[in-house]
Amino acid sequence: MATRDPLLQPFQLRHLTLKNRIMSTAHAPNYVEDAKPKGRYQLYHEEKAKGGLALTMFGGSSNVAPDSPSVFGQIDIGDDSVVPYLGQLAQRVQRHGAAIMCQITHMGRRTYGHVGDWLPVIGPSHTRERAHRAFPKEMEESDIHRVVSAFAEAAGRCREAGLDGLEILVAGHLVGQFLSPAVNNRRDRYGGSVENRLRFAFEVLDAVRARIGGDFIVGLRVPGDELLADGLSGEDCVDIAERLAASGMVDFLNVNASHVYTDSGLAWNIPVMNLPSAPFLQIAGRIKRAVDLPVFHAAGIADLATARHAVEAGLVDMVGMTRAHIADPQIVRKLERGEEERIRPCVGAGLCIDRLYQGLDAVCIHNPATGREASLPQQVSPSDGPRKKVVVVGGGPGGLEAARVCALRGHDVVLFEATDRLGGQVTLAARPASRQRMIGIADWLVAEVERLGVDTRTNCYAEAETVTAEAPNVVIVATGGLPNTAIFPEGAEGAAHVSSVWDVLGGYVKPNGEVLLYDDNGRHQGISCAEFMAAAGAQVELVTPDRAPAFELGTASFPNYLRDLYKRGVRFTPDQNLVAVRREGNRLVATLRNEYSEALSERTVDQVVVDHGTLPLDELYVALQARARNLGEVDPQALLDNRPQDLVRNPQGSYQLFRIGDAVAGRDIHAAVLESLRLCKDL
Repeated sequence: MATRDPLLQPFQLRHLTLKNRIMSTAHAPNYVEDAKPKGRYQLYHEEKAKGGLALTMFGGSSNVAPDSPSVFGQIDIGDDSVVPYLGQLAQRVQRHGAAIMCQITHMGRRTYGHVGDWLPVIGPSHTRERAHRAFPKEMEESDIHRVVSAFAEAAGRCREAGLDGLEILVAGHLVGQFLSPAVNNRRDRYGGSVENRLRFAFEVLDAVRARIGGDFIVGLRVPGDELLADGLSGEDCVDIAERLAASGMVDFLNVNASHVYTDSGLAWNIPVMNLPSAPFLQIAGRIKRAVDLPVFHAAGIADLATARHAVEAGLVDMVGMTRAHIADPQIVRKLERGEEERIRPCVGAGLCIDRLYQGLDAVCIHNPATGREASLPQQVSPSDGPRKKVVVVGGGPGGLEAARVCALRGHDVVLFEATDRLGGQVTLAARPASRQRMIGIADWLVAEVERLGVDTRTNCYAEAETVTAEAPNVVIVATGGLPNTAIFPEGAEGAAHVSSVWDVLGGYVKPNGEVLLYDDNGRHQGISCAEFMAAAGAQVELVTPDRAPAFELGTASFPNYLRDLYKRGVRFTPDQNLVAVRREGNRLVATLRNEYSEALSERTVDQVVVDHGTLPLDELYVALQARARNLGEVDPQALLDNRPQDLVRNPQGSYQLFRIGDAVAGRDIHAAVLESLRLCKDL
């Protein structure tokens, strides 16, 4: 059956045979060193090649010129010094039978003038992009000629390095800015008619082909619809695609949709779990029907069923599963082995994208090995040491990951969970309708520990005697935390009158009437609870001491929350501290103090709900410390050096004791599973 799977059929792209229909599209995970794809970057892409995909594109938004400086960790491809690193990366990927291409671009107005060399931001017109906030210089013809030449030289470096091809990023960046009437209001031969707005694109293609010849693969990442009132419509994009295809200079089109000119547009362009799966697949199919060129597409295709449909229905030739490969680089190998159900799912949490737009490196919310291939294994190998008895207490993501990894190492694992269901806080996170896919994290981990034969005991509140009765060699405390509602100044009234977001999402407190939600965390918990309560009919005011709601979230996530919450009438009040809550009759009066003016104000509401993070639930850990050989101490340097934990602080102790995740301090899912993998891979 696997050999007949549409996704496993080869595809001929001119002279290049792609061994299946699955690819990873270009992105910038911010793994560069000195703006070059060195060790970490190379290992990340090699892992996907090992996993069996046909094509990996790298270098998302690789910059061709100094006035297109990096804003989220891109490769600088405007200098010959990058060529050896491109070549190393190509060799690493190609030796596993995968093809490799680089995306090149000039970002135009989509950057900052106060980074890099502080050169003026340039664009086709003075039109400002609100997402990056620069007021660009309108390009003179000398600028145009210089940038065209820079594209050609960058293309030459791709060929010299031995890549299989390249992709020019059109959509949203400089080439696309010339195309879009929302940006380009020039009155010369580069503005006005579609022919004029396409002139820059064709000059770039002409120069690139002159530099690298006609036999090197060149594709374009193009918009299928900017979904913007004054931007490129779907019909405009079909017309442009047909003109580009007719030029004979393009070998494939890679189609996306929406725009990147605002936070709201970008959140649609890179859809996360709040949005429908594969929302732009039909837009890609419309381009496919219009042109006699191969068509690629990504954007929210996270599962093989959707990918299979896209190919089988003739909507695309190659399916981009980029974030899916961040979650599991072994997708194709598992498909080939008939283990499709064992693929670690991309749940669309958006942590990888959010971090990029915060200037951080990309990480997967529940695959801590991605991007850390030099130190953490994607596939855990068995231990060559003695089999140990490992007791894990707590069935949240951290505890489940610890149990999974220890079982893969060959140890005898018992997992205690106090409630009747595994998953921990993930089960709460998945309660709002827009976050239901989060449960996939728990479902995958539960299925894996069951497959590995972990002795799982739910409805078992483990105390110290429960644990020691198992005669463990290793105890891992993953008991998590409990909501912290201790936010009021000493002596202030209030703690007895507030509920936590856990109370609401867990179903213990029903949203009712007017609700003040005080979010002193700024992550998903508070704002998703606001969404949950508003959907239940409550009138919600979200109050935060930060200067904006959901302050910790990035551009992939917060716009979707705000879009929904504004529609539901939720009010947002920033810069306010909740300092007291008192009861008056059957209602509550909340006292707020402005963070800056210190002025006091009051709200009379029916409920006050608080998110102030969690406090460690560590009683069991404390009770077990005295009998532990290491007294619960972790050697952080050994952890980072990939060495086993061998501290002995109590020679009479009978077991090693560790705690992970929120049982240490309130953090997030990624921190919990990272700690588990780091610790347990060397047990």
